Amino acid sequence: MRTRIYNARILTMESGRKIFSGEIGIEDGRIQYVHEAQNGNCIGEKDGGRRGGDAGQQNADRGWEEEIDARGNLIMPGFKNAHTHSPMTFLRSYADDMKLQEWLFDKVFPAEAKLTGDDVYWLTKLAVMEYLTSGTTAVFDMYKLKKDSARAAEETGFRMVFCGDMNDFGGTVEEMKRDYIAYNKDPDSLLSYQIGFHAEYTTNRERMEQIAALAEKYKAPVCVHCSETRREVEECRERSGMTPVAYMDSIGLFRHGGCLFHGVHPDDSDFDIIKKRRIYVVTNPASNLKLASGIAPVKRYLDMGIPAAIGTDGPASNNCLDMFREMFLVTGLQKVLCDDSEAVPAPDVLEMATVNGAHAMGLADCDTLAEGKRADLIMIDLTQPNMQPLHNIEKNIVYSGSKQNVKMTMINGKVLYRNGEFFIGESPETVYRHAGMISERILGQ
Repeated sequence: MRTRIYNARILTMESGRKIFSGEIGIEDGRIQYVHEAQNGNCIGEKDGGRRGGDAGQQNADRGWEEEIDARGNLIMPGFKNAHTHSPMTFLRSYADDMKLQEWLFDKVFPAEAKLTGDDVYWLTKLAVMEYLTSGTTAVFDMYKLKKDSARAAEETGFRMVFCGDMNDFGGTVEEMKRDYIAYNKDPDSLLSYQIGFHAEYTTNRERMEQIAALAEKYKAPVCVHCSETRREVEECRERSGMTPVAYMDSIGLFRHGGCLFHGVHPDDSDFDIIKKRRIYVVTNPASNLKLASGIAPVKRYLDMGIPAAIGTDGPASNNCLDMFREMFLVTGLQKVLCDDSEAVPAPDVLEMATVNGAHAMGLADCDTLAEGKRADLIMIDLTQPNMQPLHNIEKNIVYSGSKQNVKMTMINGKVLYRNGEFFIGESPETVYRHAGMISERILGQ
């Protein structure tokens, strides 16, 4: 598919590059060029599609299969949801207002034990629809029955990075090795895989040592829920004499980096380990607030040069999969936590939600809009009241933006959502019907 997007404002998210007017050419799922309009005008506004002499006309004459007039709206990289549990859509608003441990062990785990592969398939499709409406072009998904989520992602055209979810209740290192090889063999696939496990408190030392050995074999990072609650940290100290970060590091899990999902309660020594091991921290503010887990020290992470990304967590604890809400909470909570209204400004938040998320997930070619990069991008509607006036578009996105501003979501050069309509090979009504039947069968609701 060869697509031209013109008359656009463009935010590439490349370091130091400001928003400019221009156009983007896409072929076979990758960006072929990103051209800036002459004199800052959107191409086609005043020069009939010409840029710098005949360059704009040459682009227009290439025989595109699709040409999209952005009409002055913003094109930017899609958001990367760097921690989620997509099939948990069936648990949305089912077990709320509970403490994390009771919520997890008394409500979530028993309900999840009843899921079938077909359930996971349909519930993932429901999640994909929600991701698309909020401008998310890739997710870091931790869940079981991955082949069924994979089938849903492939059929819808969605990009998904799987994270190992092994713990004492299920999964083996052999299965993890198989998935690591299978999902990473094709660099052009929409699917990929990172080594990971659920958490220190659900996984015994022998299993963690096996995971560490696997990570060493492939020189791969390891991703895990970590330091989400004070209780988790205190109980790990009682068992091991160390924090979860220090304990897992002592086993050798982070020799090649990794991701910590949440990272709400590190101690001072943890920061040094995280920085030394080049670990990403993925903050999930809405979920952490709703479960009263706390507020992650994002500003301190960033000030120390520790890369931080953003995730929604699953729809059972959030309860929505909306990166706009997460972005606002990231900056707002840090300003209050640090008693500093300048803490974690909007450009830093956008970088966390796009570039850092892509790198945390191993998607280096999905981070910015540049020649050769994947055409994973979104169009932000700047004509909505909450985007006016255009004093600062980046700040508008973080401080006043919402899902209503997502006009289009494109993944791998294919438009999957535009103007409220989905192009995923399935009608919304069909997906909703299946999700409802699953919920009724398992939860009686």
